[in-house]
Amino acid sequence: MIRKAKAVWRGSGRAGNGKLTTDSGVLADTAYSFRTRFENEKGTNPEELIAAAHAGCFTMALAFRLTGAGHPAELLETKADVIMTQEGGGWKISAVQLSTEGTVPGLNAAEFQKLAEDAKANCPVSKVLNANITLSAKLK
Repeated sequence: MIRKAKAVWRGSGRAGNGKLTTDSGVLADTAYSFRTRFENEKGTNPEELIAAAHAGCFTMALAFRLTGAGHPAELLETKADVIMTQEGGGWKISAVQLSTEGTVPGLNAAEFQKLAEDAKANCPVSKVLNANITLSAKLK
């Protein structure tokens, strides 16, 4: 399986701008720039997309684990905070904080935590990130 995306950038790092496109078409010439990445201008940025990818990957992995344990979720909601820190002359994704809540009938909090930790450790996005990944998991 191969998933593809393309970035096009015009201009300098600070004053330039770019567009992101995915083969699926979900992103189609979606704007990003220094201002959307390091300031608060409306638009996307690579770290926001990593946060979305990690939240989605982890949540789906958890859903599979819950179903496999005989407790399919009614609802899972996950938030991923990607933390960037300055390192030398550049930036680094130093951590990701995952926070998930679930409505899972018949499952206790300890088992939910165990399955969530397994999903965190083994979802493909967690495996690719070179960052400290923390998790808070709660049942509703």
